[in-house]
Amino acid sequence: MSIRNMLLQNWDFCMEEEGWYPPLQPALKDVSLEQVLWKPAEGAANSIWENVQHLLYYKERLLARLRGTSDSFNLSNDETFRFPVASSEDWEYAKNELFEAHAALRSELERLPEDELEANSQHFLCLITHDSYHTGQIVFLRKLQGSWPATRSFE
Repeated sequence: MSIRNMLLQNWDFCMEEEGWYPPLQPALKDVSLEQVLWKPAEGAANSIWENVQHLLYYKERLLARLRGTSDSFNLSNDETFRFPVASSEDWEYAKNELFEAHAALRSELERLPEDELEANSQHFLCLITHDSYHTGQIVFLRKLQGSWPATRSFE
């Protein structure tokens, strides 16, 4: 399997194709505004929405880098978890922005010439791992809320 095909396959596993772990799209399906804002009473944890904002920032940053427009991406890591307004409409918008950024990066991954693919493959691999990590956090938050099944089958 080529590097491009391996990256594309794992890119799809992150968002929509069930593999070894739940993908992000099903992890975000049918969550209410209350659920995306919820945090455990104790301990340091980001909400589902904060995780989505964080993922979106780094996807948009890579997309901008690939398109040569990365000047405006200078937030600290902590700042990437913040969102301005909490409404159902804003949540749907943020979620759709995440899905669109993921799809745009997939298109970039498909079209990159070999030399650019080689230069950027590590960035894609890091985002795949990053998405997997934060998807696990989102699923865990949903389990703590009781909004994710204790057991599930994906075969």
